[in-house]
Amino acid sequence: MRLFGICSTLFSVLFCVNAFAQTFTVSDNKRYILKEGKPFFWLGDTAWELFHRLDREDAEYYLKKRAAQGFTVIQAVALAEFDGLEVPNPYGDKPLLNNDPTTPNEAYFRHVDFVIDKAAEVGLNIGFLPTWGDKVFKSTWGKGPEVFNEANAEAYGKWLGNRYKNRKNIIWIIGGDRNPRAGTRDVEIWRSMAAGITAGAGGADKVMMTYHPQPNKEGASEWFHNDNWFDFNMFQNGHCRDAAVYDNIKGAYDRQPVKPVIDGEPIYEDHPVCFNAKELGTSNAYDVRRAAYLDLFAGAFGHTYGCHDIWQMHAPNREAVNGPHFFWQQAMDLPGALEMKFVRGLMESRPMLDRVPDQTIIVENDLASHERIQATRGKDYIFIYSSKGKPFSVNPGKISGNQLNAFWFDPKNGKTKDAGQVDNKVLNKFTPPDSGYGKDWVLVIDDASRNYPVISSH
Repeated sequence: MRLFGICSTLFSVLFCVNAFAQTFTVSDNKRYILKEGKPFFWLGDTAWELFHRLDREDAEYYLKKRAAQGFTVIQAVALAEFDGLEVPNPYGDKPLLNNDPTTPNEAYFRHVDFVIDKAAEVGLNIGFLPTWGDKVFKSTWGKGPEVFNEANAEAYGKWLGNRYKNRKNIIWIIGGDRNPRAGTRDVEIWRSMAAGITAGAGGADKVMMTYHPQPNKEGASEWFHNDNWFDFNMFQNGHCRDAAVYDNIKGAYDRQPVKPVIDGEPIYEDHPVCFNAKELGTSNAYDVRRAAYLDLFAGAFGHTYGCHDIWQMHAPNREAVNGPHFFWQQAMDLPGALEMKFVRGLMESRPMLDRVPDQTIIVENDLASHERIQATRGKDYIFIYSSKGKPFSVNPGKISGNQLNAFWFDPKNGKTKDAGQVDNKVLNKFTPPDSGYGKDWVLVIDDASRNYPVISSH
């Protein structure tokens, strides 16, 4: 039987469907991402300098460890921020010949290939940024140089799309920490790059793509929401402790046409808060944990963790940017990173695709960010996050079932405490096991008839 040509038998039809099906798709309700048709939880890490600064041995170490820690997406940049066009990778290779996007350096991209393939071997996906934004415009920071225009952005995108069209673990992220400027051709350059990627990969149905902006109220949707290539919206936090990104997430969630939304760069662990360590200190595990639960419960389909020491792959022979405390190998075991597996475990413990944000579940539904209580639910379960352990009241009849089972989930260690069985027809008040700064809790409420298991901490 021929493997090419018309799929004329049942076997060959199945073969062709499998061969050309898109790995990542948007769910039917337009709220979530699927991988090979199954719900996919995006637990990301911002390893922006992975391709540029790590050799193969270190890259493999990093990928294996993040996979073991439960991460699912690694966000990395081909043309990196730290003078990525002029400073070569560990093997002496620069990404472009003569800084020309139409002449990529094969040797450099063979290393990129290696990292992408090693990620696939350990079950990781790559959130692939073709370039950091300073190669389109430098703004007030960034080394540049500015090398892109509409024509070469499309050519470079097409080259990348064709090169990686058979890799099944790539999600495309253009933008690279820049908001397009009014009165310039920035938007057109990014659209040209997206068009090139799409054409190189064989069509819009073959790629999953978004845009990584700077902090703003609407995320990348401000410029691209109605573009056909723009599959889901992405936000950035700005690394401030009390930024109400959850409100922006909910605003994007409600936008038409419906598209999934995610915080692709939240407050990093061990980062100067609002870039002002002298007055505000550095962020900690509680800061990054709180951002994850508030964003997810506000409607995000997944979440990206970040660490100030890791995004730049800080090492003994490198000058630190904004004063990291650890080398990247040490930072991989910071508490916030280790607690992300509990986030994923909770979200995957109940049906994901019917989960919606719903602040009407709770009476105390409009508290300020420093003491926020955020609620989300499926058809037969509820998650409520109390960021400082404050008590709250749950309105009746929000999910199915006459009797409800309840338990407390500790985001710090994944352990649980029974909260009893309650009547779904009356208002119920719940008081977390303890309260105060860093004493956050999630209340899980289930329709008792569903017999959902208590969540494991492993």
